[in-house]
Amino acid sequence: MNLFSNSLSSSPRLSYYVALSKPFRALRGELTTSRWSDANHKRMTKNILLVFAIALFASSALAQNTVDRPLITVSGQAEMRVPPDEVVFTLGVESIDKDVLAAKKKTDESVKAVFALAKDNKVNADDVQTSYISVQPKYNTDDFEYGEVPRGMKRVLVGYAVSKTIAIRLKDISRFDPLLSDVLRAGVTKVKDVEFRDSQIRKHRDQARAMAIKAAQEKASLLAREIGQTIGPAFSITEGVVGRYSTSNAMQNSTSVISGELSSSESDSAIAPGLISVTAQVTVSFRLQ
Repeated sequence: MNLFSNSLSSSPRLSYYVALSKPFRALRGELTTSRWSDANHKRMTKNILLVFAIALFASSALAQNTVDRPLITVSGQAEMRVPPDEVVFTLGVESIDKDVLAAKKKTDESVKAVFALAKDNKVNADDVQTSYISVQPKYNTDDFEYGEVPRGMKRVLVGYAVSKTIAIRLKDISRFDPLLSDVLRAGVTKVKDVEFRDSQIRKHRDQARAMAIKAAQEKASLLAREIGQTIGPAFSITEGVVGRYSTSNAMQNSTSVISGELSSSESDSAIAPGLISVTAQVTVSFRLQ
């Protein structure tokens, strides 16, 4: 018996069959795992398709309702023309000297004189700003255009130009002429820019928006009445962008208001600031009833 058992366990043929059965056990486990993964994949795919179908149905229903809803879309534009109540002008001061420090000193003296004049004209310190400083060499050929320098003319250094730019905001327009004359005498060499402004531009723009909405509503009511209907609540409102100045054609079907008057002192001045155009444009869709 013992000999038989030992002979069986040591048989090469039996060891072969035992080794051969091991891959089948592993393969069986892999097949079970593969079937489980396929089931999860099918379930996940089914859920994704279901969510996609619901989203597609909802968007189609929303689009259908949007298309079927009767709407009238119109535009309204309004303009407010207001007199400016402040002016911002940009001044340039430049001094030229062969000694760069001497040129800087002359420029600084002129700038300080402008500051003092601004203070005398009741301009707040916060409304005066030095915005640009430049130091560069100047040559005798700088005044010639490119290619127009006379043949044989030698380029010679004239000196150094030190320049500063000053921006002043004046809230009393009637003081513009006297202040400008004073700063020119103080050494200002350039008046680079003059801009008349409206300090209440936000307030006037809001008023223009309200007027544009009213113009659009009146226009929609008129059009709907011609086809025997009325307008309901607004469905959408979009604000457009318009330029500062409008042509006569662009101002059709719009509202225009002139607000404020020029004072007698401004009318007698050599400066004519005119009126600032504050515009607003909207596009509104109303429900038809």
